[in-house]
Amino acid sequence: MQIDEFLSLVKSRRSCRKFKPDLIPDESIKKVIEAARWAMSGANGQPWEFIIVKDKQTIHKIAELDRDAKMETYYMELTRVSELRHPSQRHPPDISGFKDAPVLIVVVGDRRTFQASVLSSNFLAGEAGAGATYVQGLANATFSLCLAAAALGLGSQWVSVTSALEQPLKRLLDVPDVLGIRTIVPLGYPASEPKPSYRREFDEIVHYERYDRNKYRSGKDIVEFIKRLRERTTPTYSATS
Repeated sequence: MQIDEFLSLVKSRRSCRKFKPDLIPDESIKKVIEAARWAMSGANGQPWEFIIVKDKQTIHKIAELDRDAKMETYYMELTRVSELRHPSQRHPPDISGFKDAPVLIVVVGDRRTFQASVLSSNFLAGEAGAGATYVQGLANATFSLCLAAAALGLGSQWVSVTSALEQPLKRLLDVPDVLGIRTIVPLGYPASEPKPSYRREFDEIVHYERYDRNKYRSGKDIVEFIKRLRERTTPTYSATS
């Protein structure tokens, strides 16, 4: 693959929130997980395992659990001024759109594999705090999985698993207590055309040799940015982003 082809793939990926019920070939499911299997992880600890869920009743139950867990998020969002509120939390959550997805990939993590990394990473704050290497590895696997899905013409969504969702989900899927569930990735053919995505311009985010203070954004600038972001992205939550 040439770099321009890769960039085209990255730019075409969207978060799909509405799926057709059409079945996905098993070979395609294997390929997206194969892509995740080769993701980066700290000290090659490979903390990931994947549960492939195709049973419709189980998928529907997971979507219901996700909706129930999002009620906590909804009430927290009510403390924000309305224009800064997350687009998915403007109204009480409905059952998740991934209820119609033909496949869910549940990303399970084993924190014990973190022992493969240097001991200091458990105690000294690194890129995202002590212990973050474990979570970063799972994130790398999830992103690789989503990119592979896009390459196959499939829609996917990164569904974060909060603590409010993790425990009932572990009980439903019989996941051992020592393991964790970090993300759910629905897979399927998109039920609608993806909308154009928004990204900040290249020159806004790149600095040469040292930080360009002329590009620094104040706290007020960030709030204004989030307001504009909400205006751009709110419509996408009916389908894709």
